[in-house]
Amino acid sequence: MSRRYRWFVVGIFFTFMLLHQADRLIIGPFNSDIRATFGIDEQQMGAVGTGALLIAAILYPIWGYLYDRFSRARLLALASFIWGGTTWLGAIAPNYPAFLAARSSTGIDDSSYPGIYSLISDYFGPGLRGKVYGLLQLTAPLGYMLGLILALVLGQSLGWRNVFWLTGGLGVLVGLLILFGVRDVARGKAEPELEGFSEIAIHKFNWRVAGSLLRKPTLLPLFIQGFFGVFPLNVISFWFFAYLGEDGRGYDDGTIFPIMAVAVLVMAGGAFLGGWLGDRLFRRTTRGRLIVSTVGVLAGAVLMYLTLQVPNESVGLFAIMLTTTAIFTLFSGPNIAATIHDITLPEVRSTALAIQYFIESFGAAFAPLIVGSLVTQLGYSLGDAIQIVAVGTLLVCGLFLIVAVILVPRDVHILRTQMQARAEETLALAGAPGE
Repeated sequence: MSRRYRWFVVGIFFTFMLLHQADRLIIGPFNSDIRATFGIDEQQMGAVGTGALLIAAILYPIWGYLYDRFSRARLLALASFIWGGTTWLGAIAPNYPAFLAARSSTGIDDSSYPGIYSLISDYFGPGLRGKVYGLLQLTAPLGYMLGLILALVLGQSLGWRNVFWLTGGLGVLVGLLILFGVRDVARGKAEPELEGFSEIAIHKFNWRVAGSLLRKPTLLPLFIQGFFGVFPLNVISFWFFAYLGEDGRGYDDGTIFPIMAVAVLVMAGGAFLGGWLGDRLFRRTTRGRLIVSTVGVLAGAVLMYLTLQVPNESVGLFAIMLTTTAIFTLFSGPNIAATIHDITLPEVRSTALAIQYFIESFGAAFAPLIVGSLVTQLGYSLGDAIQIVAVGTLLVCGLFLIVAVILVPRDVHILRTQMQARAEETLALAGAPGE
């Protein structure tokens, strides 16, 4: 497999994730327009976001199992086609119940990402995965910004329904690109112990190995922190545009866009920086990736709290604080995904990451609804509700990440021992490396 082709595949997946995130997150900038169309309040709108996240949470284990059993490339193409179709259903929804059902169904393809990370783990070894995962996770903030641009530039002239038609069509086109442009590869091919072999022993998914994931000490605190870990990002992506505008700080579009554009670009850079730092520190200590994650989460909690305290009239200071906070928002994402692959066997990596994302989505599914309920039921301002949910969950994540930092070296050592045994097995079956 050539180096050029590997990066070509990364480019395809980057495109898929960027456009998919734009479609998924564009509902935030259209929040007020959709509420006006259907005559609904914040709590009902929060249920729209929660519905999609619940569907994604339920389907994560199913996608993970399918990816570990069948062709990851073909399943990813299918996910892209589903993205297009479900977005089109939302575009034609005549009323709120239909829109709620249609937009919730977009969660089907939202749970497709474990296959991407699993396939990439067989294209790139442990020393590069953090950076590649960080590159792919640039797509979350950049996708939000792309969605914001589409909403601001096309929303007034085309309306939110026609923009949904556009983003759904992009899903179908990307599905064709994946179907004809991406090849699957043997699971475990990029592991250091196996990369010198032209052919390797095939190890298929089995339930015993999958069940052993729940007995890995490091995965338990990672799974628990995952429940809370994406609360902040979901709250921000769903409610922050409204908070900056008429429901909070009262900024106009001309003020909101540059603030969000700079913050999102910095957030994207933070994802790559976090993955790069994780790779570098991982070469020094197997705790490296999780140390970077812990620092990012705790720094993000403190900075988020301070940012939300800035007076509304101090626009410049607010923009600076928000941008500083954005650096750390995605620090942990690529490192946690890479850590899961550092301690799990190749044939169950999709399942392992799917469990992580299942727990994350199940917890985060309630984040938009909780914020909406704090506003409508308990009388909090939107800013206070965002602060309670985002800052509180970040602090909880930090505590469990500290536990994972302590536990991870043993699980990394076990995996490396298992991969060495497989290298010896492959050598016995197929001869010397490279033959």
